[in-house]
Amino acid sequence: MAEGAQDPVQAFLEECLEERKQVAQQLEEVELLIRQSTDEVERLARRSAEVTNRLRQVENNFDTVPRADLQEIYSTDKKEQGRLFTMRGQAEKLQANQEGLRKRHELLTRVVSVLRLLKEESSATATNAPFTREQSMVVRIIQAQENERRRLSRQMHDGPAQLLTNLVLQAEICQRLLDVDSERARAELDNLKTETTKAFQQTREFISDLRPMMLDDLGLIPTLKRYVSSWSEKTGISAELSISGQPHRLAPYSEVTIFRAVQELMGNAAQHANPSHVQVMLSLDGAFARAVVEDDGVGFDVDEVMASVDTEKKIGIASIADRVQMLGGSLSFESVRGVGTKATLEVPET
Repeated sequence: MAEGAQDPVQAFLEECLEERKQVAQQLEEVELLIRQSTDEVERLARRSAEVTNRLRQVENNFDTVPRADLQEIYSTDKKEQGRLFTMRGQAEKLQANQEGLRKRHELLTRVVSVLRLLKEESSATATNAPFTREQSMVVRIIQAQENERRRLSRQMHDGPAQLLTNLVLQAEICQRLLDVDSERARAELDNLKTETTKAFQQTREFISDLRPMMLDDLGLIPTLKRYVSSWSEKTGISAELSISGQPHRLAPYSEVTIFRAVQELMGNAAQHANPSHVQVMLSLDGAFARAVVEDDGVGFDVDEVMASVDTEKKIGIASIADRVQMLGGSLSFESVRGVGTKATLEVPET
């Protein structure tokens, strides 16, 4: 390693240690807020019970209680119930955040252990030796996996987890309203049904991002057809898939590599290229399976982007290139600013 250059493993280790420290601090803060919220929920529950008991006493003496007192008691009961629902919802949201932070802290702890082991093995075998291509590849793959897990964790927390928390609150509201306002309860149930369907759809998308079951059951071609179609619906960008050659199954690792590559390249196009159309082409008529992703977006400077890949600024593309090279294939880009981009991936069929 050149003098003054930072060891990539050490740099990533320090980044993970710092992030783990921040997560630990966030956990402490959330645990404190949970204790405070729990105490407040208990206080409000006692207060609500007192008001409810008072309301029952008034109902037993309905004819002798002034109308103004009745209105005040009913209003107070409603307010106390609302405060209790709100505080319970906050407490449940904090508990969901706490669970997500715990899992993230555990994951970072495992990553730190792996990186420390890698450092020890590297020091034992070659002190001050140059950082090898194989080691660099391992680090980039680890970083890509960690970044993907981070993204999925945020996606799960901001999507299905938040919706499920809201469903619990809506269910409680419906339960309370059934005896006092059936029309409003019916409206809340309709909302609950809509939100449940939304949560179910987001959960399915989340599972599909982790691992499309179609890829194992039906193979690469049906999975790509489904993905291109759903990607187009989700982004609003026109997309088309064309197949040449005789359709057949490839080795599982080849199918996964091609699918993840197309997924990453289409994601990059949607995020950075601002295209109006994306064309995906899969060719299975030779010794190599060839996948091409072409868009009519803003384009980019290929040399500049590939240089950023080498300095680990483009982890997704670097991970794809490393996987493809390990299979004996290649990944290349053609792009002109203002015209579009064409990415070509080749993987041996056998």
